[in-house]
Amino acid sequence: MKKILFLFLLFASTLYSQSEVPDKYWLDDSNYEEVVNTKGAFDDSESEIIVVEYWAKFNEKNCFSDWEELQNVKYYRVDIAKAPLAKKKYRVRMAPTLFVIKEGVIEYKYKAGLDLLVPVTLEAIQSDIDELKTSGQF
Repeated sequence: MKKILFLFLLFASTLYSQSEVPDKYWLDDSNYEEVVNTKGAFDDSESEIIVVEYWAKFNEKNCFSDWEELQNVKYYRVDIAKAPLAKKKYRVRMAPTLFVIKEGVIEYKYKAGLDLLVPVTLEAIQSDIDELKTSGQF
């Protein structure tokens, strides 16, 4: 009985640890390029930085679950099953794979290895985002 209770608690905690991403932050082939290649209306406006995570249902437990804690950035998630053109164009082979994009240019890539684990920590990706924010300032 203790083993069954333990398994139930383990399963429940696994489900809870995965934060749900609202629908408006999901990209597919129909809206990927429009969102990723968006630039400011004026050349002197502050450029927007976005993080795009390529996600797969079979590996959802290894998704980047700290996305809500990212600061000064917009986060989007791409289901590779619903975006085969983007997956092919950007040569995404493993999930999760994360891109940090500024003005439509991929500045940082974090690709999962054969273990299929998240390839970057919250602190490391936030540091890279902060560096991009300050690198464009005079």
